[in-house]
Amino acid sequence: MSVQLGMPQPREGAALLPGAPGVPAARPADAPAGLVDRYGRRATDMRLSLTDKCNLRCTYCMPAEGLEWLSKQAVMSAAEIVRIVRVGVALLGVRELRLTGGEPLVRADLVDIIAALREEHPALPISMTTNGVGLDKKAAALAAAGLTRINVSLDSLHEETFTKLTRRPFLDRVLAGVDAAWAAGLGPVKLNAVLMRGINDAESPALLAWALDRGYELRFIEQMPLDADHGWTRRNMITAAEIRELLSTDYVLSPDPRARDGAPAERFEVRRRAAGSAEPAGPVLGTVGIIASVTEPFCSDCRRTRITAEGKIMSCLFSREEFDLLGLLRAGASDQELAERWQDAMWVKPKAHGMDHVGLDAPDFVQPDRSMSAIGG
Repeated sequence: MSVQLGMPQPREGAALLPGAPGVPAARPADAPAGLVDRYGRRATDMRLSLTDKCNLRCTYCMPAEGLEWLSKQAVMSAAEIVRIVRVGVALLGVRELRLTGGEPLVRADLVDIIAALREEHPALPISMTTNGVGLDKKAAALAAAGLTRINVSLDSLHEETFTKLTRRPFLDRVLAGVDAAWAAGLGPVKLNAVLMRGINDAESPALLAWALDRGYELRFIEQMPLDADHGWTRRNMITAAEIRELLSTDYVLSPDPRARDGAPAERFEVRRRAAGSAEPAGPVLGTVGIIASVTEPFCSDCRRTRITAEGKIMSCLFSREEFDLLGLLRAGASDQELAERWQDAMWVKPKAHGMDHVGLDAPDFVQPDRSMSAIGG
């Protein structure tokens, strides 16, 4: 059997059963413990969305007019979030938690949620992905509550470009938030940048220089077909190979010797390029990451499980199937029953990109109904 790059293969004897809509296929009695799928992948990295709301309107994520937000009653409460995380950590082997959105900073009880999670799980790494708007006012409180580190979306250092991409003139507020996160000890501070052809791609070397000078770790992310406008095309996206080429004008990239260990970003050590040469000049300045979900997929070592803001399990970022955990919780289910639903949902995780093969630009790929903001990255 040939094995494609990024393609997990089924465990010997694993049943290839599709999950029925709303109800996952039951795992076999001898399935391994934890959040394991049919291909032997084990999810230990939990991404939990606190809200679908966002105060930016990034062109690669949301329409200009925004989306129809979930009602307050539909979204998980603080107590429900704490309980679901407890089930994941205590019963299912979750070892890392990332809080996402939408924009998590728009939740008024964010600090209280983090404090409650930290009280229950003193050693659990708890990170958060944010657009940084308002972070300058909350970074110290988040750190005091127990947040471990932070990721901030930052696509441009130029006000005009930033406003074009986000449809909001908030660059100064985001930069203030990044600085505040660093000052509060929420490091390593990681920055996420999506390059858009003809808009901010030429800015990539300067953005990397800025991040290296300040000790931040920049990660470039290939644009994925998760935009609410469904305008993504493979031709228009900037690929990982193009990103490396753009950076090579100023830098020499070499593979980071540390193990990738299931991380979505492939990391590179960065050295300044010698003038007129392809060789490096000087020491390692830092690292840069590239998340190439489209052209260099890493599905074979995916370790993520996702819970949407309304408590739905998504086994894959591109899955068109979701399984209700919050409804079961509100119906009075025990922790063990919640764990079993979660395990059943992860058992039917697709091979890659929501399908049985890699290919976000394949003819049979169907973009999920949800945009990234509604899923939770």
